[in-house]
Amino acid sequence: MGTVGLTLQWEHRISSVAGEGGPRVEPSEIAAGQNRATSAPPDDAALAAGCLAGDLRAYERLYQLQGARMKNLARNLLGSQSDAEDAVQETFLKIQRGIASFRGQSSFVTWAFRILVNTCYDLRRSRVRRKEQTHDDSNEMLPWPEPRAPGAHPSLRMALERALGQLTRHQRDVFLLYEVEGFRHAEIAAMLEISETASKNTLFQAKKNLRGMLEPPRSAEASVR
Repeated sequence: MGTVGLTLQWEHRISSVAGEGGPRVEPSEIAAGQNRATSAPPDDAALAAGCLAGDLRAYERLYQLQGARMKNLARNLLGSQSDAEDAVQETFLKIQRGIASFRGQSSFVTWAFRILVNTCYDLRRSRVRRKEQTHDDSNEMLPWPEPRAPGAHPSLRMALERALGQLTRHQRDVFLLYEVEGFRHAEIAAMLEISETASKNTLFQAKKNLRGMLEPPRSAEASVR
């Protein structure tokens, strides 16, 4: 007597790609487990040691390994390619200026992404202040990447985009970091300065809210069967 609901394939990996009019996300051919297992490069310790020693080649290597991924994340957080590039540039300046504060509590790459996320948050806050100064009444500050799935109907993509926009910003960020960028909960916890349990609970709530918004309501006829 159940209804036919929308099945959201969270287990499929989603990766960011640039598209006209803003960032987009689409399923990746890389399996989720493989992507999460390789989120930090094998020479993480060597990168940290080189940057701590002031070796510019280490910073160049960090950019070669993680620059594109950083831009993808920043573009999805900020909704603008130019802002994303500015955020990544500012992040590398902050890494270089603050490298002495790295203590190895997390991987060096996770530490770098934490700086990137905080940089994006700073840009978000500055946007809010500018909007307040210009008396902008818009409730939504950032355009959200348009989710795409192979063969998905445009109306389904629009519905998912609207649903993502109704999540809290914290839920969207955790969802983005886990489902789109493929970070593990331990890494997300380090980036957002929350507990791993909080990251898991936030992702669970985000998925629950999305399903509630996207599943069609049960018809009266089906409910009496």
